[in-house]
Amino acid sequence: TGGCIWTFWKRGSSVKKAADALFFHPSSLCRSVTNRGFMADENSRTRLFVAPSHEALRNGVYMKDLWKYLAPYKKESILGPLFKLLEASFELFVPLVMAAIIDRGIATQDTGYILRMGLILVVLAIIGLTCALTAQYFAAKASVGFATGIKSALFAHIQTLSYTELDTLGTDTLITRMTSDMNQVQNGMNLTLRLLLRSPFVVFGAVIMAFSINVRAALIFAVAVPLLCVVVFGIMLWTMPLYKKVQASLDRVLGLTRENLTGARVLRAFRMERAEEERFRAQNEELTARQLFVGRISAMMNPVTFIIINVATVILLWSGAIRIDNGILSQGEVIALVNYMSQILVELVKMANLIINITKALACADRVSSVMKIETTMKPVEQSMVPVAKGDENAPVLEMRNVGLTYAGAGESSLDHLNLKVQKVQTVGIIGGTGSGKSSLVNLIPRYYDATEGEVLLAGRNIKEYLLDEVRDLVGMVPQKAVLFTGTIRDNLLFGRDKDASEVSDEDLNVALETAQAKDFVDSRPNGLDDLLTQGGKNLSGGQKQRLTIARALVRKPKILILDDSASALDFATDARLRQAIRHLDPEMTVFIVSQRTASVRFADQIIVLEDGQIAGTGTHEELLENCEVYQEIYYSQFPKQEGGQA
Repeated sequence: TGGCIWTFWKRGSSVKKAADALFFHPSSLCRSVTNRGFMADENSRTRLFVAPSHEALRNGVYMKDLWKYLAPYKKESILGPLFKLLEASFELFVPLVMAAIIDRGIATQDTGYILRMGLILVVLAIIGLTCALTAQYFAAKASVGFATGIKSALFAHIQTLSYTELDTLGTDTLITRMTSDMNQVQNGMNLTLRLLLRSPFVVFGAVIMAFSINVRAALIFAVAVPLLCVVVFGIMLWTMPLYKKVQASLDRVLGLTRENLTGARVLRAFRMERAEEERFRAQNEELTARQLFVGRISAMMNPVTFIIINVATVILLWSGAIRIDNGILSQGEVIALVNYMSQILVELVKMANLIINITKALACADRVSSVMKIETTMKPVEQSMVPVAKGDENAPVLEMRNVGLTYAGAGESSLDHLNLKVQKVQTVGIIGGTGSGKSSLVNLIPRYYDATEGEVLLAGRNIKEYLLDEVRDLVGMVPQKAVLFTGTIRDNLLFGRDKDASEVSDEDLNVALETAQAKDFVDSRPNGLDDLLTQGGKNLSGGQKQRLTIARALVRKPKILILDDSASALDFATDARLRQAIRHLDPEMTVFIVSQRTASVRFADQIIVLEDGQIAGTGTHEELLENCEVYQEIYYSQFPKQEGGQA
């Protein structure tokens, strides 16, 4: 046994190389994966964003990037496998003790010797159990910590991505990476720490122990073990790209499920339930077919390995019986050889399952790492040259010079050759038809997107010269879709004021609610500001949600307030009171009102009319009625001309 352990440690470098190959060189396990990159297939809703190069995969850079998250758990990563090796070394003693019991105790009917050897077996079992439990503790601690570190880093990295990358990747893909893929990575790491060294240790140890008993009888092991390795690693190489396809199909099923759950009311309104059921059934059947196919291949491993082992055991018993008759072997030694063969069987089955799980984990880790390798196209400056608050006092608060915007993957530009100036404290109305580029324009102000042409100036300087946090702190954004979070109304209003939430009084919250015309319905709630909202604010009406999102933006006391069609669910009277209250709230605030209602923008200091991503006209309400055909068309469609020619 000592020779077995020493031989194994001498081979430790080879084991380490095998582990490195398994973790650091996933492409060596499956060359075909390198051509697929981060996407599933041509029909996937998730479009290809970054395809890892062949050289990158050959160098295993993706897994190395994840490997660093195991660094805080070096001690656990060493102690876990070490205790497993101790448990395995004690297990290798068991067949020798059994052989001694048969050859000495039973053959001579020495009851005392049998009891002493039986006691040794109990001690070995207790020590082995203790080592196994200790190894499990350290492996679980390391794998959970490893996964936690990656999840935290992945979530933080996603927060740094611009809208361009988020639009390209898709929500369903990111959710799958954070949940299903990370669970596979965690399970793979746990099994690796417990079994990656233990199983080969027992296999090689059993072979060496068999040779120490009888060289000629052990030649059966020398034939069986390579055959088993061919089967195990052959199936592994076959299944790895297939598991990647399974995960891609799972992405599509999750994406379709999310769409249907989000748009359940729309589906019922248009009676599309059966069509969506058929669509889901088709995607689900595709996923099932791929899972069954790869499952059948993986299921071949156990029966094939059992056949090889059982055939080897039969040959071993047959040759052992002959050697017993010839006095070359004892009965106990044959039993020990059979036990070692059984140990090899058990460990190779474990190794087969381990490799399947590691194969899945590597495919999932590759997908997680590929997201983390994506770099945002919006490069922030490390230090603002001039704080945005100290910009040129005489410069316009916002200026766009020949600005164009083309979304990633879009065939045409959404904005083209925009030139405009907005002075401080102005109220600016932005109006235009559906798809004219209104939201695209205002999304450039808080730098949700970067202009693909021209430049956007804030307080006289290019917006890219400011820190991103400075720009976002300056702007209060009320998006088209009212988004509220689970928690109290107070929590939602303080969203974005987490750094100085203690400085915000109830009076400040009430002022914001009054301005947003939300004070009455908040006061009517059972717990007022502390009333709980469900996810997405589903226990509120559309108008109530919009008013709360406006109040949330006002609590920040922004210098620039953007209302992106955020009063569409309000009646005209409430909308008018809202605009009047905002106008009197802060005389230093510049307000952008995006709307399709001319009534919402007619009293603005400047109105910008958009058509097909270009400015069709600018000016006041009266000026545009005289010289802008697009504005006239919008206005008179909402306020038809009377017989006298007046609207």
